[in-house]
Amino acid sequence: MPKQMTAEQKLRYMTETPLTKLILSLSVPTVISMLITSFYNMADTYFVGLIGSASASGAVGVVFPLMSIMQAVGFMFGHGSGNHMSRVLGAGKTDDAMRMAATGFFSAFIAGVVIMLVGLFAAEPLVYLLGSTDTIAPYAQDYIRFLMPGVPFLISSLVLNNQLRFQGSAFHGMIGITSGALLNVALDPLFIFVFDMGVAGAALATSLSQMVSFVLLLAGTAKGGNIRIRFSCFTPTLSNFREIFRGGIPSLARQGLNSLATVCLNLAAGGYGDAAIAAMSIVSRVMMMTVSAIIGFGQGFQPVCGFNYGAKLYGRVRKAFWLCVRICFGVLVVLAVFAVTFAPQIVSLFLAADPEVQRIGSLALRLQCIFIPLFSFTCISNMMLQTMGIAGRATLLAISRQGLFFIPAVLLLEKIFGLLGVQTAQPVADVLAFLLAIPLTATVLRELKQLESTETTAKE
Repeated sequence: MPKQMTAEQKLRYMTETPLTKLILSLSVPTVISMLITSFYNMADTYFVGLIGSASASGAVGVVFPLMSIMQAVGFMFGHGSGNHMSRVLGAGKTDDAMRMAATGFFSAFIAGVVIMLVGLFAAEPLVYLLGSTDTIAPYAQDYIRFLMPGVPFLISSLVLNNQLRFQGSAFHGMIGITSGALLNVALDPLFIFVFDMGVAGAALATSLSQMVSFVLLLAGTAKGGNIRIRFSCFTPTLSNFREIFRGGIPSLARQGLNSLATVCLNLAAGGYGDAAIAAMSIVSRVMMMTVSAIIGFGQGFQPVCGFNYGAKLYGRVRKAFWLCVRICFGVLVVLAVFAVTFAPQIVSLFLAADPEVQRIGSLALRLQCIFIPLFSFTCISNMMLQTMGIAGRATLLAISRQGLFFIPAVLLLEKIFGLLGVQTAQPVADVLAFLLAIPLTATVLRELKQLESTETTAKE
């Protein structure tokens, strides 16, 4: 997308540009942004793994559910406000978009302050609630205490990034997110090894990096015809929050259940020692990177969906949906083959000193890769339903993979098959989520086709 354009030019660009060119131009920055978002925790996992302790590595995995909660809040306000903004911008209502942008941003920052205070004053009971063992707990507490100061900026950055991409300006979001991630990679070894801070150093590096991302993302709202964040536009009305929750609850449910699912995974794996927790934590990070790439591509589809749905161009919405599904399926097949082939080497990157971690993690990674290509349809379906404001179906599909199916699967299969049940729970959940997505999406696609026919007839 051209970097500078008016709101009217942006509307024409989003509704008239050929779909393949448009989706690819919007998806590349969002894929990078999502990969970088997940890379924050991946970088911590890698550098903490160099310490050579399964307990230290396990601490990053234990705290990950808390990170998921932060992301859940950020995505809820970001997706909720952004979904609404894309639809009203498609309909030419700029003032409405300005009020929604400010409301989503400032509400998220306040929520971040609340989470920060809870984390600072309740770190010890919190780590056990997240599934920590006694040997992991001291590391996890240090990680949380140094992570908390950056929480309001992390959550607000997610809001800004999503609002930018829903306006078709994913490039500006990518710059902010990527800059912070690169800083995190540089600071991690400095704080962990040079300053000898250990796990706490990884958390401090993440906090400082998130603050830098926040500043750059806020600056991006003043460029490229984007909606600027103004406190004077902050409108915390019931109707605005209703719109935020309608578009954001699916994201809150999805990310929140990711957090609960990780707690259940930690508890299930904990019975087999710190090595099992560390191994499943590493596999979760690797798969998170893979899934994040597809979610990023789907996020590139969302502004296309929102603008064109708001402009009543239903045929473009339907065609864009199938284009994204095909591309994502092909990408996941390639990534799955690579991960299955090199599973031991991938796991050993994060904790090469422990052969038990490598053994458990390699099998889990291979099992999860078998059915991960099905996630392409599940993900893009969820993105379309959410952007169109079909909150009920979008929420059901959002909670299905990690909540409705994974949590019961990991708890039940572990009782039946032991550690193997823990390793197979995710592929079982992926298949069931795919089967649920088919009927939820098929009716909407048929409705879009009927609306397209009606609009064509009316124009004639």
